[in-house]
Amino acid sequence: MRFKYIASGSNGNSAYVGSDTTSLLVDTGITAKRISDILSADDISMNDIDGILITHEHIDHIKGLGVISRKYNIPIYATYGTIDGILKCTSLGTFDYNLFQPISNSDSFNIGDITISAHSISHDTPDPVCYSFQCDGKKCAIATDMGTYDNFTIDFLKDSNVMLIEANHDIRMLEAGPYPYILKKRILGDRGHLCNEMSGKLIRELLNDHIKGIWLGHLSEQNNFEELAFATVKSELEGNPYSDDVRDFGLEVSSRAMPGRLVEF
Repeated sequence: MRFKYIASGSNGNSAYVGSDTTSLLVDTGITAKRISDILSADDISMNDIDGILITHEHIDHIKGLGVISRKYNIPIYATYGTIDGILKCTSLGTFDYNLFQPISNSDSFNIGDITISAHSISHDTPDPVCYSFQCDGKKCAIATDMGTYDNFTIDFLKDSNVMLIEANHDIRMLEAGPYPYILKKRILGDRGHLCNEMSGKLIRELLNDHIKGIWLGHLSEQNNFEELAFATVKSELEGNPYSDDVRDFGLEVSSRAMPGRLVEF
């Protein structure tokens, strides 16, 4: 399998997951041109994308979806609640309704040779999900935009070879920062976003002896920075039963400014 985060942060989110015969996008939160240009650098054409998986309808996850759908006619997979939210977002323009492939928040289905599973998460939209992808005994998981997690979330994400996990904010930076009180309350709530410490605790639960890469994603521009997210998660992983060196897990922070490398695993 192959994985690449195209964009990750509160300014836009998108990722690529693929096999030798199947190519998928997860979210399209930046422009269609930017997504196309980033994929082209790895010789991946938008014309080869077999499906788009949407986690939820916030604009930083769907900004490019309207243009992509009209230009490339790629099937769009999302829950009914998310589809309804997409169609209400007038800035995206019109859609061919036939492109939408409704799923439930507990579905498993195949696109090509990749098995995709959806799982409900806690965020302030009607029906948000995270996804896992499996092919040839390998597993990739993408889980962001969740204010909390439970044992069901852990069970869903466990045994992944590669994962992108939210580390949105540092609590102290958020509390002391310029956001209005109501927005701070939203982010800190159970339907908001994972802080660095919670991200580290979740990742610790997901560690295994076959991890090839862990990316910390969806970092806030105002309330986090890369070195802090990395150091906090690293601290939470100390004393784990697998390795004292986070480099053995491929722990990295996804840059808000640059796409990640294409990883094969």
